[in-house]
Amino acid sequence: MTNSQTPAGSAAGESLAAYLKTWAAAGEGREGLARTIAGLADAGVALSQIIAGGSLSGALGSESGGRSTEGHKQRQLDVIADRLIVDALRKTPTAYYASEEEEAILTLDPAGEFAVACDPLDGASNIDCDMPIATIFGVFRATPGDATASFFRKGEEQIAAGYVIYGAQTGLLLTLGDGVAQFALDPKNRQFMLVSRNVHIAPATREYAINASNYRHWPQPVRAFIDDCVEGESGPHGKDFNMHWLACTVAEAHRIFSRGGVFLYPGDDRPGYQQGRLHLLYEAFPIAMLVEQAGGAATDGLDRILARKLEKVHQRTSLIFGSAEKVERIAKYYSDTEINRADSPLFGERGLFHN
Repeated sequence: MTNSQTPAGSAAGESLAAYLKTWAAAGEGREGLARTIAGLADAGVALSQIIAGGSLSGALGSESGGRSTEGHKQRQLDVIADRLIVDALRKTPTAYYASEEEEAILTLDPAGEFAVACDPLDGASNIDCDMPIATIFGVFRATPGDATASFFRKGEEQIAAGYVIYGAQTGLLLTLGDGVAQFALDPKNRQFMLVSRNVHIAPATREYAINASNYRHWPQPVRAFIDDCVEGESGPHGKDFNMHWLACTVAEAHRIFSRGGVFLYPGDDRPGYQQGRLHLLYEAFPIAMLVEQAGGAATDGLDRILARKLEKVHQRTSLIFGSAEKVERIAKYYSDTEINRADSPLFGERGLFHN
């Protein structure tokens, strides 16, 4: 991560519990949110232990027999993750819960203060490959007695967001609305320990993440941007780029928080992909809040993600996020028609595979 020094009085190495206790004591009405974040973290610790067991924990990547909200077959670990999170949140002042694995919004505690949106298992296709997977969450203040109104609002109304990533180590990135803190799970005491309380995304980058196999389906602005990146030093960017794709949005985000970069998952011309493929509520909103709090930017190409208002629980969106300079440049590819070129060099006469 690109970090600033941890301020005195909150040294790196303190536990998440201590961090939340200090934060809650600094203002009125914070205790309930601290409890909610702690509950989500506890679910992440439990899930991390199951994932670390791999096949010894059962056939985690096998089909569960159920289907997700999109009709896709659920994997065993999808169901396990969702249940762990629901059980943890029932012990907190959470009124409502919206999840990729739940068709409708769940009411957990009608008197609760918060509405939690969650993707319990981002990157499920990576389960059997021993590659990164993650849990994403965003928190709103609940509208008393109205589950729908608690979530059908602008992303900038979130009061907290974060993710737990399960990889070589289990990490937690968290924002409570004033910067981004990074934690790592200590395998000895099974607690999240503070690594940095002020994570920043590098403002410029030489890396981008996109699934290049979909090139032929992309809108022209995205093609033009990628074409210009592929041209390297001789192109308009004036430098060479590296490309990567991990099939897990959070894994790509974690890399961007560590070393800068930009992630692109645009809508395209395939059936069901025209409006984008990621979920606005429990993927794009939380990631965008974290990214902006770390000095980056997030857009759908035309609009700032956090300025958008949710219209349906499982709403899809395009998502572009990362280093601010590069995200702003991509937005210009959408808005400035003079940048877009009719001829593509990527797979044309001087294309990627031309000798």
